[in-house]
Amino acid sequence: MGTRSKSGTRTSATRPSGPGASPAHERDPAAAGPLAGRWLLAGKDGRLSAYARAEGGLLRWTERSPGGPDWDGPDLFPTDALTDLAVGQGLDGYAHFVGRRRTRDGDAETVTYHHAVQYQSGRPLGPWESLGTLYQRREQSHRGGPPTVAVDGGGAPYVFVRNAGRGFHVRRQDAKGAWVAWQDLHGSKTFEGGCAGSTSEGRVLLAAPGEKGVSLWAQGRDGGPPAKGADVPHPARDGSLCLVETAPGRTTLFWHAADGSGVFGHREGAGVLALGGGPAGPGALAAVRAVVDGYDCTVLAHRAADGRCALAAYPTEHEAAGLWWTEIGEEGLGAPALAVDALGRVVVASIGVRGELLVTRQKDSASLSLGSWHRC
Repeated sequence: MGTRSKSGTRTSATRPSGPGASPAHERDPAAAGPLAGRWLLAGKDGRLSAYARAEGGLLRWTERSPGGPDWDGPDLFPTDALTDLAVGQGLDGYAHFVGRRRTRDGDAETVTYHHAVQYQSGRPLGPWESLGTLYQRREQSHRGGPPTVAVDGGGAPYVFVRNAGRGFHVRRQDAKGAWVAWQDLHGSKTFEGGCAGSTSEGRVLLAAPGEKGVSLWAQGRDGGPPAKGADVPHPARDGSLCLVETAPGRTTLFWHAADGSGVFGHREGAGVLALGGGPAGPGALAAVRAVVDGYDCTVLAHRAADGRCALAAYPTEHEAAGLWWTEIGEEGLGAPALAVDALGRVVVASIGVRGELLVTRQKDSASLSLGSWHRC
């Protein structure tokens, strides 16, 4: 399909060369849905990249220049039977990818985890390296949920996996880049859809829904693995959580209520916050801070029950100002994504039902008025 210019005309896609990159084909591969995590990312050069999963690999679209509107891609990177792909990003702009692989030897199944890095916008991924199994004993090696990843202030990735005890394990790199052995973070009765992130100072956080509500882990300021904190006693839908930093070193967590009653948030000192939003489809919420009408605002998006993108914004950490949700665009697959482009404009992305990338962006910072959607 290539990319489309602002007028809707086709432009040719530039595909990367090197290990792991696919050759150009007459027909572009279709996305099956976005990667888990914040899947629309800004690189160090200011260009946005969007990531999705496809049969046989990982898809990537990249802005041709900072601020768009044209995109190159999709580019397909084979993943050799990896599933449950997730992405996270560090302060250095590097994008870290993790996935899970199941292999079978007779009646025995083994689950291993794998990690790769993209260092620059539009460049190939580095090689996939194995992080091994969560458990070394053969009879337990099939256990372990889908991974999620966050990156600390030193650029070290932290890979989180729900374990057989329904808590979480982590495997992380140390200051020299060597992988530390899997560590048990404890916890219990969680679901698989955990959400990981980090603050602007690089402190790593993990949240997971479960039977007791939302479980939280936070890294100490001296580094090391995140420590278990108090649970938030509010049932959240599995796979719906997202984190965003709303003040220096302070984050707000968002989720869909398990009973379908709408979007809720939580922030230390503020308790549980009801944010409306109505019934929702599957997938995580997306959140980003941006300037709207001269105010620092938090913009939220989620997949509505009919598959379209529901969008709202409010002054950051002033939820009492109220939110008004609006459905935009057309039906999509999985969670939408939000980012701020190189010109400071909010960008909304989703994966269309035909497997293409759909993108719209803020016309200017005077309001949250969005331009036309582009198919990439």
